[in-house]
Amino acid sequence: MPKLSVCIEMFWRDLPYEERIARVARLGFPAFEFWGWRNKDLDKIKAAMEGAGISLVAMSFEPSASLIKRGPMEPLLQGMRDTAAAAARLGCRTVIVTVGNTYDDESYEISRRRVVRNLRAISGVAEEHGLTLVLEPLNTLVDHHGYWLTTMPQAVDIVTEVDSPACKILMDLYHQQITEGNLIANLSQYIDLIGHFHTAGVPGRHELVGGEQDYRAIFAAIDATGYAGYVGLEYRPTMDTEASLKQALSLVG
Repeated sequence: MPKLSVCIEMFWRDLPYEERIARVARLGFPAFEFWGWRNKDLDKIKAAMEGAGISLVAMSFEPSASLIKRGPMEPLLQGMRDTAAAAARLGCRTVIVTVGNTYDDESYEISRRRVVRNLRAISGVAEEHGLTLVLEPLNTLVDHHGYWLTTMPQAVDIVTEVDSPACKILMDLYHQQITEGNLIANLSQYIDLIGHFHTAGVPGRHELVGGEQDYRAIFAAIDATGYAGYVGLEYRPTMDTEASLKQALSLVG
């Protein structure tokens, strides 16, 4: 069954990140992930993960939500260089990229061409550093009003055109359930282009048990594809945090 990682942005939010990492390890998870890296003390993060014996498997590109933005490309390229240096420092090989919000004064195709150009450029830097970028569609119905990239077929179209071994998709099973459903069929069809997964229950972005998705079946379907990467837990617990994460872990036990 898939290997689970814990997004420490969502759990024990009153504790320092270093303590969150220690708690993830004590629960038996092999890995963790987080969003932006500029707001963190990377020396403390590195010491905590080394002390706990677990890996950082995903972090976000900075500047975030920037692929659609107008303007010169150099700030994006420098952001990729800086992110690559931070990732190397922490031994992380997967970098999450988000697009940003729609421009009302331009067509989808104009925006798409700029997104492809920008993603191709930073993918070249990622290739040089042995990183994989994972492009994330998000839902606009509940959480991210105005976000430009929403469906798996759109993401597949973009990543296929970028045509880089460093560029794949982050399939978030929460966002895609809200946007388009068809989770097992889509993940099975597009698995060669998927570099990471995120999970949460619908509705509410809470535990994996009790919502619309059958995560045992979904995890079995991911396993059947031969996917060897991680599936990130990125939800807001409604019960005791440790009990909630143990419940998620039991789904792949």
